[in-house]
Amino acid sequence: MRRTLLALGLTGALAVAGCGAPAAAVSDEAIALQQVGFETGLVDTPSADASAGDAPRKALRKYLRRNTLHGEVVIQTKKSGAKTVVVQRGSVTAVDKDSVSVKSADGFTLTWKFGDKLRVVQDRKQVESSALKTGTEIGIAGTRDGDVTSARLIAIK
Repeated sequence: MRRTLLALGLTGALAVAGCGAPAAAVSDEAIALQQVGFETGLVDTPSADASAGDAPRKALRKYLRRNTLHGEVVIQTKKSGAKTVVVQRGSVTAVDKDSVSVKSADGFTLTWKFGDKLRVVQDRKQVESSALKTGTEIGIAGTRDGDVTSARLIAIK
């Protein structure tokens, strides 16, 4: 049930957000991290005057923001076709010059290679990847191509 909610929530959020957002200004990774509760400052927050009909969707987003540990969705893009977007929330277990390992609360561990256009943000400001230390709580998003998961956006909590 949780996987279904996650897939529906992230897929819906990515699809809806992708329709009205300028592609150059907002990355799929930034939208995915926002949907799981990490503010990066890269995505506009919806206005507070939303209609009452959005209540079930808001409840789902709130649930996902608090409870999502990791997941992936495949989206269709105009430029490169299908793209797998991966998100994870957890603690840094190891970090070196070109990768970071993250362990989620359920024990799931994934090693992420730093992508070409990696952005690391803390308190809505861009910081260097050297700010990542073992034990730091982060949200991370990127793409998967085969067995390689590449980080494009890291939000330090």
